[in-house]
Amino acid sequence: MPVCNDGGANPPVHVIDWRQRNALRTMHDDCMTTARRIPSGERRTSMELTHFDEAGRAHMVDISAKGETAREAVATGVVEMRAETLALVRAGGMAKGDVLAVAQVAGVMAAKQTPQIIPMCHTLLLTGVDLAFELRDAVGEPATTASADEADEQLASIAIRATVRTVGRTGAEMEALTAVSAAALTIYDMCKAVDRAMRIGDIQLQRKSGGKSGLYERGG
Repeated sequence: MPVCNDGGANPPVHVIDWRQRNALRTMHDDCMTTARRIPSGERRTSMELTHFDEAGRAHMVDISAKGETAREAVATGVVEMRAETLALVRAGGMAKGDVLAVAQVAGVMAAKQTPQIIPMCHTLLLTGVDLAFELRDAVGEPATTASADEADEQLASIAIRATVRTVGRTGAEMEALTAVSAAALTIYDMCKAVDRAMRIGDIQLQRKSGGKSGLYERGG
């Protein structure tokens, strides 16, 4: 790729020449041709990705025509850890302090800052953010001859549940998912000195209500 440098302190600037520009244009034309060949029913499904405009550029969706409704989103996640780690969390024995109290604050803060993290999210006036934690003891007795699957079953865990409410023109799903993610990462940060093998997983939307699409429940 050609490089333009003015010889001064400024860093060199990469310039796209006519060959590269033509190659990019050809790639774009090929993509558009392929899209036109997709049957109309299938094409409609792909066009439901509303964060892209007609030119294929990412944009924030205009929601000004939507009505304001009460909305709620519930997301969950799990942090798996050794039984000894969970015992320290339960007893308040972590050097950094109260793990669940800090994780709760982190989840609330993250929910309020979601548009600063997820580029196309709208800024919402949240009316409520609740974080709940369930401490789950390891299943079964430790066994030195346990298989990998059995070892997984013997992990203790902390289950996280975030509920976010708002009255507005768009839902709070991303805020709930972000709250769970931040709470899980905070638990990891608070406990990593004693258990770097902790695992974060199963972060998912469980329920959402309100808006044009109405109620969604996982498995429902």
